[in-house]
Amino acid sequence: MEESTVSLQQLAKTSRRFAQRLLTIGENRLELLAVEVQEERERILHAFLLALGVAAFGLLAGITLTAAIAVLLWAWSPLGVLSILTILYGVAGFCLYQRLNGLLRNWQMLSATLDQLRKDRECMETLLT
Repeated sequence: MEESTVSLQQLAKTSRRFAQRLLTIGENRLELLAVEVQEERERILHAFLLALGVAAFGLLAGITLTAAIAVLLWAWSPLGVLSILTILYGVAGFCLYQRLNGLLRNWQMLSATLDQLRKDRECMETLLT
């Protein structure tokens, strides 16, 4: 009977330690998730502001270039100049659209958290089998 009590006490202590470690691991993973969400938010905001600046100054440069080319070649053929500029801008817009689609397709959010959770699951599976 005394061995049974000792083994139950050991089992209780081991279970308590296991639960504490499991909670600690969960807490660490939640902290990692919070940090990673914060980093992603800051990265997206930074990228958005940079893209906005690029778009604004690119638009200004494009308008200036268009006006200069149109003034320079207006005597040659007004319709030809405007058509060529329209085609060039359309091709540039299409290329940028393709690059944006590629970027969005390969975007991985919270990759470090997901990798760590996979490692935790594999470790737990190894321990339990």
